[in-house]
Amino acid sequence: MRYGLISDIHGNYEALSAALDFLDKQKIDKYLCLGDIVGYGAEPSRCLARVMELGCDVIAGNHDFAAAGKISVDYFNIFAKESTIWTQEHLTDSEKAILAAPPLVRDYAGFTLAHGSLYMPQAFDYVQTIIDALYSFRELKGQALFIGHSHVPISFIETDSISFSVSDTVSIEQGKRYIINIGSVGQPRDEDPRSCFAIYDTDARIARICRAEYDIASAAKKILEAGLPEINAERLKIGR
Repeated sequence: MRYGLISDIHGNYEALSAALDFLDKQKIDKYLCLGDIVGYGAEPSRCLARVMELGCDVIAGNHDFAAAGKISVDYFNIFAKESTIWTQEHLTDSEKAILAAPPLVRDYAGFTLAHGSLYMPQAFDYVQTIIDALYSFRELKGQALFIGHSHVPISFIETDSISFSVSDTVSIEQGKRYIINIGSVGQPRDEDPRSCFAIYDTDARIARICRAEYDIASAAKKILEAGLPEINAERLKIGR
C-alpha cells in the first residue's frame, strides 16, 4: 500500500496542486491529510474542495478547528489570528462544518496520524524535541506516528533511547518506533520553500519526504491582494 501524506496546506492552492501533481505520478493507493487545510493562504475554499475530491482520510488541524469556530483563536499569534478571522469570513457554513468534523487522531494497521502531539492531541502541542517525542511515544500503540503542525520535516526514532534524523528517507525497521513529521505543503518553515509532503510504502517499509517546486510568486500575490498579513506572503519566499 502506498499512501500519499499531505499536511499544513494552509490555503495555498498552487503548492497543493504541485504536491498532488507529483504524487499522482507515484502510484498512490490512498491519500491521507494530516490537517490545517486552511489558514494563512488566500484560497481556503479551493483547497478544501480539492482535498475533498481526493476522497482521502482527514484529521483535524488547529487552524481548521479555529476557522470552523470549534476552538478559540486567542492563543494564536497576531498574524495567525488575523488570518483565521479572514478565513472565517471567506468560508461558507457548510465548509466550516466539513472542517469541524474530522477526528484528532486516526489509527491504521501499524501506524497512526495526528496533527501534532499524540499526548493530549486536543491541545495541538508541537513535537520538536526528544522530550516532546517521548510523550507521544508513550501514547503510540503502533510502530509509526505521522504528524505535521511544526512545518519542519524531522523523524524521531525510539529504540533503547530516542534519537532524531533529518534524512528524507526513513526505513521502518523491526524493533524500532518512529515519529515522522512530513513537513508542510503550503507554508514550509525549514528554509526550503518548496512544497513538502510524504509517501509511505507499507510493503517496502519506507517513508520518504518529497518536495515539489511551485509558483510561489502567484501564491504570494494572492495573499497580498486578499488583504491578508504581508508576512504570510514573505514567508513563502524564504521557507521560514
